[in-house]
Amino acid sequence: MNLIELLSEIWRPLLEIFFIWALTYYLIRFFQGTRAMQVLMGLIILAVIFNIAKVLELNAVNWVLTKLFAVGVLFFLIIFQPELRRALARIGQNTFVGGFFKKGGTMDEVIQACGHLSRNRIGALIAIERDIGLKNYIESGILLDAKISAELLNTLFAPNTPTHDGGVIVQGQRIASCGSLFPLSQDMALARSLGTRHRAALGLTEESDAVCVVVSEETGTISVAVAGKLNRVTDTESLRGILTSLFKPAEDKKTLKDFLEKNWKAFREKGYP
Repeated sequence: MNLIELLSEIWRPLLEIFFIWALTYYLIRFFQGTRAMQVLMGLIILAVIFNIAKVLELNAVNWVLTKLFAVGVLFFLIIFQPELRRALARIGQNTFVGGFFKKGGTMDEVIQACGHLSRNRIGALIAIERDIGLKNYIESGILLDAKISAELLNTLFAPNTPTHDGGVIVQGQRIASCGSLFPLSQDMALARSLGTRHRAALGLTEESDAVCVVVSEETGTISVAVAGKLNRVTDTESLRGILTSLFKPAEDKKTLKDFLEKNWKAFREKGYP
């Protein structure tokens, strides 16, 4: 059997294996960090027990699990209804990058809101999700799943509201949650003048690849946290430049990395203003 005949026989099984692997991988990744992941793991354990029972010919266990799996599809749809709805909605949306940069998209709304909050010295903490999911932090707050707008962001951070002190998480062109709790950075070298919002922004970016935009309530200054480093921006145009660089393709990120490292060094030497 020559190589061509061999390939003609095995390409279909290989393609099927690839699709099953990709489906399983993205399914686990989608549910990772949520309460639904625990349910999914329970279903996987039941499937393993079912196969072991078949091999060992445990008829009673087989009968029970067979009846359980008969209605399992219905239970699956009920249990995972919110996650499945969000997944289908995200598939139907435009790509994240396109929605982020287009006029009136995520970046414009975040910048407009930060400008207003900065001028009025209203504290804010906005986390923008990238490759690593933030579902466990989303579930710590109030679920919104609302289209992003500067007006909504300003309202969420308005003083004397329940959502003022928490963080807002942005997924694509939507606000996933508000009032979310982020882990505080434990870096002992941070300036003592840093408040809880800035430490929370650093803590989240230490544990994920998210980008956090922080507005200081005391000074009105805007800062961007990424990869566990905090960088102050002078105005909204500087903020636009950093966000544009962060969400551009990889070839543009070397210049940004140099910029962030330079600012981080100055920040550590002088302390946060």
